[in-house]
Amino acid sequence: MSNTIGNLFKGDKGIWMVFFFLCIVSIVEVYSASTMLTYKGGSYIAPILKHIFLLGLGLTAMVVTANINCGYFKVLTPFMLFGAILLLAVVFFIGSATNGAQRWINIGPIQFQPSEIAKGALILSTAQILSSLQTEKGADPRAFRYILWASAGIIPLIMSENLSTAALLSAVILMMMFIGRVPMKQIGKLLGTVVILGAFMLSMIMVFGHAEENPKADKQNLTELVQKENKEKKEKTIMGSVFHRFDTWKGRIEKFLDGKELTPKDVDLDDDAQESYAKVAIATSNVVGKGPGNSDQCDFISQAFSDFIYAIIIEEMGIEGAFGVAMLYIILLFRTGRIASRCESSFPAFLAMGLALLLVTQALFNMMVAVGLAPVTGQPLPLISRGGTSTITNCIYIGVILSISRSAKRKQELVVEPMPQSSDASESSPISTITNTDNASKTDNAGE
Repeated sequence: MSNTIGNLFKGDKGIWMVFFFLCIVSIVEVYSASTMLTYKGGSYIAPILKHIFLLGLGLTAMVVTANINCGYFKVLTPFMLFGAILLLAVVFFIGSATNGAQRWINIGPIQFQPSEIAKGALILSTAQILSSLQTEKGADPRAFRYILWASAGIIPLIMSENLSTAALLSAVILMMMFIGRVPMKQIGKLLGTVVILGAFMLSMIMVFGHAEENPKADKQNLTELVQKENKEKKEKTIMGSVFHRFDTWKGRIEKFLDGKELTPKDVDLDDDAQESYAKVAIATSNVVGKGPGNSDQCDFISQAFSDFIYAIIIEEMGIEGAFGVAMLYIILLFRTGRIASRCESSFPAFLAMGLALLLVTQALFNMMVAVGLAPVTGQPLPLISRGGTSTITNCIYIGVILSISRSAKRKQELVVEPMPQSSDASESSPISTITNTDNASKTDNAGE
């Protein structure tokens, strides 16, 4: 029985332990934070059952992926890249909108977010480009150009509706180029260009965006506002579909940059509900937390089970629980780094590190938003927040890392073994020999 389970759950045991701990935290906290869904659906158990079902699908997809030889991922690169660009183009024109953002495609009862697939496709493409153009002195200068071409087909389409996802993905690609030894001169030019374009983009947002006004201020004109909104939707053009998110972005930037301290009576819990109640949740944790299932603020945070679940974790589990969750992601990154360092081929090493950086960067950013260190965005906490496409795709990404830890050929290591000395040998002149050992023939896992 144990051999059967071992054959099923292959790969680095440390990664598996991190995954299962994250799933346990996810089930407990999503159940606690799903008050709003419970109220809407009229069932306490339905939201968590759906979440467990999605985690089960993700686990199944992860096990299947982990049992695929990592060499086959190279074959998927062109298909993944072309498919991701096609899906992003489709969602750009006919995607369905939720909370003011047009990011989803509906196929019957199934709703999925193409940007989650596109992130993995771009990382896969970048890993293959870097590995194919590696030289003894680093990456060939052509790799930089090819990565930019691949990114140009993905990132702008994501950015039109999800600026934070595009920014995080760009940061991950930049870190991959640094790890892949792309010439620093090229990286420096890219950073300079990004700063200039970022300043231009920020100025465009601040000039053309209109911060959302307090809806309570003009309730008597609600009918007129609805009619105006419907008219704007009818007159919406392609350019309008690109810039309509400026209002939301400007409002979030202004709130984040507004450093003035508000007195309790000046806080608008209707306009700033998420941020305000998240701060209340953290402040009332009393360091040690209230205990699992005892959150009070989850009743007031609309995305408590998703974007702000880390605030609920702090409220219920205290500082120690929050630190423990953060450490799980750090352990994931370091275990993946160890796996990558043992790969003989550069492609699986780059791919594993890219996916780990993607998960950890998103997790850290979500935590920063929850504690007020970054502007509010729609980034869920990977493998913990309640989600559909994101939950399953993140499980697949973990499965790819496990596949690499299991099937990637490992480097030959030099082992120094002392030669047995004869009885008349001088003790002052030790003799040793160097023998090559091929770790790929061992049965233990690459990450262990």
